[in-house]
Amino acid sequence: MTEKLKINGFSLGEVKIENGLVLAPMAGATDRAFREICRKHGAALTVSEMVSAKALCYEQMSKKNSESRTAPLADVYKNEEPMAVQIFGSEPSFMAKAAALLESGGYRGRTGNGLPVSIDINMGCPVHKIVSNGEGSALMRDPKLVGEIVKAVSGAVKIPVTVKIRAGWDEKSINAPEIAKIAEANGAAAVFVHGRTRQQMYAPSADWSVIADVKKAVKIPVIGNGDICTARDAQKMVEITGCDGVMIGRGALGNPWFFSEISNAVRGEEFVPPTLEERIKTALSHLELMRLYKGDFIAGQEAKKHIAWYIKNVRGAAEARRRINESADIEQIKAVICRLTEEDGK
Repeated sequence: MTEKLKINGFSLGEVKIENGLVLAPMAGATDRAFREICRKHGAALTVSEMVSAKALCYEQMSKKNSESRTAPLADVYKNEEPMAVQIFGSEPSFMAKAAALLESGGYRGRTGNGLPVSIDINMGCPVHKIVSNGEGSALMRDPKLVGEIVKAVSGAVKIPVTVKIRAGWDEKSINAPEIAKIAEANGAAAVFVHGRTRQQMYAPSADWSVIADVKKAVKIPVIGNGDICTARDAQKMVEITGCDGVMIGRGALGNPWFFSEISNAVRGEEFVPPTLEERIKTALSHLELMRLYKGDFIAGQEAKKHIAWYIKNVRGAAEARRRINESADIEQIKAVICRLTEEDGK
């Protein structure tokens, strides 16, 4: 037995997220296949890739019987529950309408057989094409609009509404505690806090003291995010901030066992890192799930980045990545990564 990591966990309505471990929403990464892999290894709550509220609504209003491109991003399947769907936008009416559609499941293009446990509002995305439209973390510069959006979405659905924020827009406007209080006052059931400003993007180090300040400012659950790379990091974040859960993002890319490491620590059990053979086996399973859910062509293209994450720091990884990027199909990718185990045994 090892020293136990204490994470309080939190509830979304009647659903208890016991170990407090959340897979962060990451565009182009947290699709159905990756969510399934992470859940298998201990993620108690997963979140969709971000869904454009306006695009979802426009697709439903269109009279064209064209293939839906936005709706599939919001698909929830029974074996994924509990899962949250994250929406982004800056217009309260569209955000509310999209949330209502997602709660009901009554929208064109849906193929999932489950429903979201909650709706998460994206107020943290830092990428230019999002903030240039006044969406994502740009919303933190307009506290009044934050309140209007959270109130509109909370009033449109019965399931819990959560909000993902950053520390602030830049170092001169660290306003996460203020934004969290506004969100709480307008119906938010929990807040996810990334300890960096929009200006910082993903570097330098996250400021966990901001998460602690948010925790002191509100009564709703606070889930910390940013720079959690080991179980010890998770423990330190909980100790420093008092947060109720931890959200794992980039630390899980190519490393779904990270959730096993932390959940083992919560139980006071030792964690044994995966062998190269186990890493390759999981990478192959991930590849096959992508093939099942997206078809050979799309899976073959999108899997390349995931495989690169899985083989990071493995002997021969640089050459393997080169061959993977040149691969024309899934079978070629599989052959390259299987060869890594063969070469490791020589």
